Amino acid sequence: MNVQLLDYELPAELVAQHPPDRRDEARLLVCDRVTGDVRHRSVADLPDEAGGRLVVVNDTRVVPARLAVRRASGGAVEALLVERIAEDTWEALARPSRRLRVGETLEGDGGSVELLESLGGGRWRILLRGAPHGELPLPPYIHERLADPERYQTVYATETGSAAAPTAGLHFTPELLARVAHERITLHVGLDTFRPVTAETLDAHELHGERYRVEAAAWHRIEAAEQVLAVGTTTTRVLETVARGGPLGGRSDLFITPGFRFRRVDALLTNFHLPRTTLLALVMAFAGVERTRELYALAIRERYRFYSFGDAMLIL
Repeated sequence: MNVQLLDYELPAELVAQHPPDRRDEARLLVCDRVTGDVRHRSVADLPDEAGGRLVVVNDTRVVPARLAVRRASGGAVEALLVERIAEDTWEALARPSRRLRVGETLEGDGGSVELLESLGGGRWRILLRGAPHGELPLPPYIHERLADPERYQTVYATETGSAAAPTAGLHFTPELLARVAHERITLHVGLDTFRPVTAETLDAHELHGERYRVEAAAWHRIEAAEQVLAVGTTTTRVLETVARGGPLGGRSDLFITPGFRFRRVDALLTNFHLPRTTLLALVMAFAGVERTRELYALAIRERYRFYSFGDAMLIL
């Protein structure tokens, strides 16, 4: 697939800079793949649209991963935790990185960081002394400070480990979640998920794996469900990984692109994604390339809000 099909023009004012006052008041663009019908609703209407499907959510919690630290010389460094490797060992992205050396210790208000190994490209294996105690790593397209950091967490987030939020789940309130039959999985979202596709074709793009876990009882229920509605692309990747014989815990590097055959996900709730991303490719795999492009064009005409704090789309 030519990655130019992942391009679209978005007016800057449609990039949501803050979440709605109430999570479930976000708009919901509903597309029925069988009938072709399109409806404009709100996320609060999701239980009606779900139609008895089992709703599966990702209960990962975002790490306060943006650490402000300093070298012994006084130079400021930002260490962004990307993935936990062991109890106190992380992969991190350090900026500026050019002068950093293995063995250095960087000190900050949230603890100290020891540089263990350079992984190239500004990435380091580090030893973090103490629990992560920095700021939440909001995406770079959000320019306004978040008044309440919990708005970048889902209401059901319990398993700490993500570098970014599974944003489709940000729309749920406890009351909304209680109105649908639901189950949980865990996938810790890495920053590479959002990395733009720079190759000319999707086949040439490398997708880095992410850690996931599914409880056996949860999978039995998911497997037995008549139909499953996945909340977000991260949930989709886990369900399709296990449905293909993957273990209930491990790393998933499943790259879902147009032509993919879905074995467990029957409906998808998702936010509107950035151009040239693997997330948009997954949506196109589920809804069809041209249909997805049509829906995105419609959402822009109707002034839907895009990206992490934006509105949502339900594909049935």
